[in-house]
Amino acid sequence: MDSRKKAKIIVEALRDKKGIDIRVLDIRDISVISDYFIIASGSNKNQVQAMTDNVEDELAKEKIYSNHVEGYGSGSWILLDYDDIIIHLFNEDDRAFYGLEKIWSDGQVVDM
Repeated sequence: MDSRKKAKIIVEALRDKKGIDIRVLDIRDISVISDYFIIASGSNKNQVQAMTDNVEDELAKEKIYSNHVEGYGSGSWILLDYDDIIIHLFNEDDRAFYGLEKIWSDGQVVDM
């Protein structure tokens, strides 16, 4: 499955769990680590974990599995690595603190 189609599945899974301010950044022209970063927030630990679970469940239906998940226990910043897509799920305060959108501002925002 191409990375754009995979990104659409991820965005829908995040919307299903009421993800806040979902951003897709195309970083293909500025980095070799991935094609897209997807960044979203939840209002609390349980929501961020539910968003993570839903992304994993929806991609598993397509037989797509993450290489690595980090931060699930804390629920404040969860990273999911799907090779061509890296997902960053934050609680709102941590997202504002780390400001990944500013760090990766050379990436192109993609509407999904």
